[in-house]
Amino acid sequence: MREVTVALVQMQPKIGEQEENLAKMAEFVKRICLEQKTDLIIFPELVTTGYECGVRFTELAERVPGHTVNFLAQRASEFNVHILFGMPLKEKVESIIYNAAVLIGPDGEVIGDYRKVHLKGEERMAFRPGYRYPVLETGFGLVGIMIGWDLAFPEVARSLTLNGAELLCVLANWEAKAMAEWNTYVMARAYENSIFVAAVNRVGEDYTYSFGGGSIVVGPDGQKRTVIDEPIEGYAVVTLELDEVRQRREETQLLQWRQPETYRAVVRRY
Repeated sequence: MREVTVALVQMQPKIGEQEENLAKMAEFVKRICLEQKTDLIIFPELVTTGYECGVRFTELAERVPGHTVNFLAQRASEFNVHILFGMPLKEKVESIIYNAAVLIGPDGEVIGDYRKVHLKGEERMAFRPGYRYPVLETGFGLVGIMIGWDLAFPEVARSLTLNGAELLCVLANWEAKAMAEWNTYVMARAYENSIFVAAVNRVGEDYTYSFGGGSIVVGPDGQKRTVIDEPIEGYAVVTLELDEVRQRREETQLLQWRQPETYRAVVRRY
């Protein structure tokens, strides 16, 4: 059996207040890990800064490693846990920034990062889109990452699945008015790929946006394993058996009977 215990942290970051947000994240890590042994803690998209920072993202973005990563690496090492979180990331060229997710291992080392490919609306004015879908190797299994609107594109989850992912983690700032859409996408991505999807959405409000929470884990059989029903700060912890992914795929033969030679239109621009 390959069990992994995952915690979903449904949090409201404060716009532009990185230190305050980091302190809150550290407190969540401490509370969760003191309650029970946890392998992976997932925070929402842009949890270190908030969503509506506009041009301020240029000054808020950090390199990896940097202050934010080093701070959370200490917490990961202290509690022997993987931490996955969203942040604005910058390259050596100061003007190039990404809406990114960073995965830190229980030894405090950075396992890898992912840069959001599908930017939505005003995000395009602040961030550069990513261009690849890495599958990250952890001590418990292979993890794929999606951020926000990536969830709406089935090609993303399928690409990660075909590259070996057993658990898809979604970090989001999904609006409260679109929660039916959120739930449908999460369920579909799990069902159509016979894979676990752990989706964490923030709560609260920024200047013009209101976010709906609804953080959820769905199994490879399309069944909910845990969900935070109320749009409030909090967390949920669930233990998953990753071998269910292989078992489900053997039962359904969903991936084995694909006919990729007939799918050429999928990579054609609209």
